Amino acid sequence: MKYYSSITIPLSVLLLVASTLVLSAATPYQQLQIPERGAYTGAYCDFGDGEDNVTCEALENFQQLTGKPIALVALGSFWGRGTFPTEQVQRVRSYGAVPLLFWSPWDAPYDEKHGPDKFSLTEIIAGKWDASIDQWADEAAKVPCQFFVSFACEMNGTWFPWSGWFYGKGPRDPIKPKKAGASPSPISVSGAVAKLTGTDDGPENSWFGKGDIKNPATWEGPETFKKAWRHVVDRVRARGATNVLWVFQPNNYSDPPGYMSWNQPAAYYPGSKYVDWLGLSVYGKQTSNQEDDKWCGFTSLFEWPYAEMCALDPDKPIMLAEWGVAESHQPNEDKGAWIAEAFREMGNSAKYPRLKAAIFWHERWQNDDGSYSNLRMNSSRASLRAYRDGVANPFWIGRPIWK
Repeated sequence: MKYYSSITIPLSVLLLVASTLVLSAATPYQQLQIPERGAYTGAYCDFGDGEDNVTCEALENFQQLTGKPIALVALGSFWGRGTFPTEQVQRVRSYGAVPLLFWSPWDAPYDEKHGPDKFSLTEIIAGKWDASIDQWADEAAKVPCQFFVSFACEMNGTWFPWSGWFYGKGPRDPIKPKKAGASPSPISVSGAVAKLTGTDDGPENSWFGKGDIKNPATWEGPETFKKAWRHVVDRVRARGATNVLWVFQPNNYSDPPGYMSWNQPAAYYPGSKYVDWLGLSVYGKQTSNQEDDKWCGFTSLFEWPYAEMCALDPDKPIMLAEWGVAESHQPNEDKGAWIAEAFREMGNSAKYPRLKAAIFWHERWQNDDGSYSNLRMNSSRASLRAYRDGVANPFWIGRPIWK
């Protein structure tokens, strides 16, 4: 140990050091500013099957193609991986963006529509995975800036194992006849939903569980989800990872459809103290299936879900945590026009004043039937041109703003 004697340090230097220490203790990480005007632009850049093979090359290529940097970068953080994605987060930060982690209680092989695995919501609530949550949180707390975590997203669908569908569902809404003596409106069932529901008791009956329609606290599926969400957030915060910005991210439509209050986003909302940003997944047509996957314009997919999110909390910022559409070769199904419409709508601050971020889903994958879904921004010249023109608007902010 070296010993220094008779060193005179100016008072101004001492005061600067002291004030820096106080600031560090009060704000141990960079805090992200919610834009007063405009919104952050972001992307998921086709990071592989695990959604976590983040490379600087992929990020730089996306920026070069679009002509604008990415302020937010989305990536996967599946519980089956077992660890916090420290290296991937560092790569995103080195690029200059804020990570958005899809933190999914899901185990390999990550197959959809198969129900709960070992990371079930009930096991989470029971505390079985507390040690793993704590370990993840300890690593998260080391990130020297705020970053986003979308926990168990799209819970109002039937494709992920944390869906309320697999945890008791909820009661059936009363169906009122259109007029005296008329029959209730029928409920249509798509092929995909029929596979889930079965036909023993009729699909329209198997959609519903127990509970009092007037008492949401009895809706088993959403209540189980909310308990798990609160348990996870409480543990992460208790470990000191207060730099996490929690994103509540339902799908823009609930599946299966029909008269089901229990499966709407509001039923799953864990409470404003457990959520920092409100999110949505908004996708246009994703497959070549002409029967079940219809082509719809962006406005019709976003307008009413945005209002639905605003109703959950009067102040929280809103993001499109995922948005995109597949390239279609059918007449009157123009991906470039769809993207152009999306940018026009999202950039309408008078109509959507609380939209403060949007993350484009840039990916191509093969479906079970051998067909491909190409959601990449550059799937065609028209698509690329529409994206470049849209994101060039100064409304879209390409770098995070730190307080």
